[in-house]
Amino acid sequence: MSTPESPPPPNPAARRPSIREPARAPVIGNDAHLPPLSPARLNEQALRERFAPTLRGDDAGAEAPWQPEFTGDGPHLAGRALRAAAVLVPLVRRPEGFTVLLTQRTDHLNDHAGQVSFPGGRTDPEDVDAVATALREAHEEVGIAADEVEVIGRLPTYTTVTAYQVTPVVGLLDPPRDLRLDAFEVAEVFEVPLAFLMDPANHRRHAVEVDGRARQFISMPWGSDPRGEPFFIWGATAAMLRNLYRFLAR
Repeated sequence: MSTPESPPPPNPAARRPSIREPARAPVIGNDAHLPPLSPARLNEQALRERFAPTLRGDDAGAEAPWQPEFTGDGPHLAGRALRAAAVLVPLVRRPEGFTVLLTQRTDHLNDHAGQVSFPGGRTDPEDVDAVATALREAHEEVGIAADEVEVIGRLPTYTTVTAYQVTPVVGLLDPPRDLRLDAFEVAEVFEVPLAFLMDPANHRRHAVEVDGRARQFISMPWGSDPRGEPFFIWGATAAMLRNLYRFLAR
């Protein structure tokens, strides 16, 4: 997905130049000055307790309402009306700790082709809420059944350059029973340790100039894809993960 920046609200008349080959954008540093989350904040009880207010809609915090670091990509593509969408942030129980299940999209898709994403997509008329959208899309894309997921909360919406207002729905699950990939949309499924993603030393900052405009974004490269290159987690997915870090660090 597109870059995790927080400029003014989307302007339907604006067209934002895309960042091509983001993995080749110069790295200007990382965020090792921020502390990694301790194991105590990443265990199941701590996650349940932290997210519980988001299910009740009362996560005001002790002093002031929590504000995400990234709210969207910036102006979305001209001619596109905003559409509701949701993704599942699947936290998989593993003996060594939680992992985050992610997908790599196929290269032929119109939007966000080849990019790393959470399972998810746009809201259908029959979806009663964002949770229903996230669970339905996760089942359609990778075969995770709704009864495998315990939804524990959600993060604030994120607006993509492709004009989706995305609600991240966070769920706990055991290793999926039977992953079945939608070959049209999903090329690969992989898991990344939650502890790795919640350590800002692994959050790289990139700077690039696109059509005369300076742009910056965060990436979190991980592991090795079938071509022997790291899975390049960036854009909206990286922004939502960074918001997750900020949320859990409070």
